[in-house]
Amino acid sequence: MTVARFPVGLEMDVAYPNFEVSLTLLSDTQLRFEIKHGPYARTEVVDIQVAPLGNGLFAVSWQEKDGATVTNVQDYDRGVVHSFATLPDGRFLRMTGPTTITRPADRPFDDQPRRNKALVLEAMTALFQRRDASAVERLYAPDYIQHNPAIPQGREALQALVASLSPAVFYEPGLMVAEDDLVAIHGRIRGWADAPQVVVDLFRIEGGKLAEHWDVLQDEVQAAGGGVSMFDPDERVR
Repeated sequence: MTVARFPVGLEMDVAYPNFEVSLTLLSDTQLRFEIKHGPYARTEVVDIQVAPLGNGLFAVSWQEKDGATVTNVQDYDRGVVHSFATLPDGRFLRMTGPTTITRPADRPFDDQPRRNKALVLEAMTALFQRRDASAVERLYAPDYIQHNPAIPQGREALQALVASLSPAVFYEPGLMVAEDDLVAIHGRIRGWADAPQVVVDLFRIEGGKLAEHWDVLQDEVQAAGGGVSMFDPDERVR
């Protein structure tokens, strides 16, 4: 992660416990903050220093005209800002507030969708290619929610299902789409039913693990003359 990933142009509201501040990331060297109400109410443009801490995570520090110094830890994966401020009178504030994006950044800044797709791909291949039941604990959240009515709730049920899979079961991943904390993957699974099935799995990711799952399956049917097939494993690389 580099400063080049800093989400320049992004505007967001941060709801701290006692007041709300609007931040506009003007560049990787300046931001504007606006506090509309309360004893700290004012608007100011400040020079900042940005230190990338990881994917979607930045430390942003500045000094204000009245001498106050502020360090933000801006966590875009979790939608939260941790703020540490020393006021001119010596008081020290520690605050945490959720963020609401009011204007997106001018350029992509976070590779969360890529990381989420990699997590889903690893889960689907670990469970339904390698039939590795031990991967469930590593990749799935403890309170994992399953929306397939044929599969009981929870990680333990999923582990038992994977451990009981026939060697004939094999999953082929295809096209993947990711946005925010959601990933959809199009694939084909053999050995699950009498005929190969084409499936769309939708996952919600939370805290770096698979937290919730929906799926839709249908038997694969060969395309009529000149038609387009239901599934093509090469679609993944498009």
